[in-house]
Amino acid sequence: MAVQGVLSNRLRSLLTMLGITIGVAAVIILVAVGHGSQVAVQNQIENLGTNVVTIMPGGFGFGRGSGGFRSSFTQLTTKDVKALQDQTAAPDIQSVTPVVNGSVTATFGAASYSPSQFVGTTPSYSEARKAPVEAGTFITPQEEAQHARVVVLGQTVVENLFGNTNPLGQTIKLNGIGFQVIGVLVPKGTNGVQDQDDIAIAPLTTTQDLITGVTGGLSQIIVEAKSSHQVNAAANEATAILTPTHSSNGTANFRVLNQASLLQTTASSNHVFTVLLAAVAAISLLVGGIGVMNIMLVTVTERTREIGIRKALGARRADILGQFLTESVLLSVCGGIGGVAAGLVGSQFKIVGVQPSVELYSVLLALGVGVAVGLFFGIYPANRAASLRPIEALRYE
Repeated sequence: MAVQGVLSNRLRSLLTMLGITIGVAAVIILVAVGHGSQVAVQNQIENLGTNVVTIMPGGFGFGRGSGGFRSSFTQLTTKDVKALQDQTAAPDIQSVTPVVNGSVTATFGAASYSPSQFVGTTPSYSEARKAPVEAGTFITPQEEAQHARVVVLGQTVVENLFGNTNPLGQTIKLNGIGFQVIGVLVPKGTNGVQDQDDIAIAPLTTTQDLITGVTGGLSQIIVEAKSSHQVNAAANEATAILTPTHSSNGTANFRVLNQASLLQTTASSNHVFTVLLAAVAAISLLVGGIGVMNIMLVTVTERTREIGIRKALGARRADILGQFLTESVLLSVCGGIGGVAAGLVGSQFKIVGVQPSVELYSVLLALGVGVAVGLFFGIYPANRAASLRPIEALRYE
């Protein structure tokens, strides 16, 4: 009888279920977007290495000394790299990679292109920054020691300079100086801000000789910990080693970026973001539940005489209550199932550049809450129907 009651007004029942469907689908999709965003950010940070600490020179600061105010800015140098490589002072550090950033214009034949990143570094950069080569080889210790004019390119640079031509072994000019292409990096894609494949990497010694000049300091030092559990210890050791020679009035003139801490902070922020999205979507479920209650109240009013006849023939209060509760739950279950289907389909498409990642708990929770909402909002109309007196119900026009 509950099924017949639902089917007797198909359009009205369909519109009622649509409210629940939209609410359930909204919860699933928005939670999937939040989780997908979190996964994307985590992948981007992990691509930089989760057991990596990046040390950068600080900005200009001023400390009061005997001569008044003085600049507290100091440069990072290869001496600092050697100090950090001391296993006695820094037992938790696996490798230390100096990095120099420069600006170049690359040319090959008639093609000309300026990579957004030009890096001069050592062979350990490949492991520290998770930058393996797809073809060819990375910079070797011999090439770095011999100041070799070799370069490793990202996919974006290769596409702009060579098109479909094999770049390996070719000679390109960087600021008019010939470099041989020895490797092509594995594509990483964008990190949301920067194209990670728009990069050219050359030996540190060669870069200092020909591009930036040996007088310049290092742009950053990449410290790789022996494991992800030793990142904080490695950061503390690096800070202790560099502070005596890079500080002003006890304040360090360099910055330490801990990738593990950044990952943890980002994960916390994204969790809050996902919860807020789910809370907004839950409002749709509430609205859908109110719709169920409204329709059930109308249904009770329309079927008052039917209720009176059933009670006059011996129907108990529980029978009437059960029938109308079943109708409201049927509407919620059917709407919830439709919402799950819509949510799973909608999560297959990118939303504002984010690929949603469906979480099983969100599907079960949305469906469960959808059914619970229908049950909750169906109790009052069902109870109202069950409370009608038979004589008054039969007289109702």
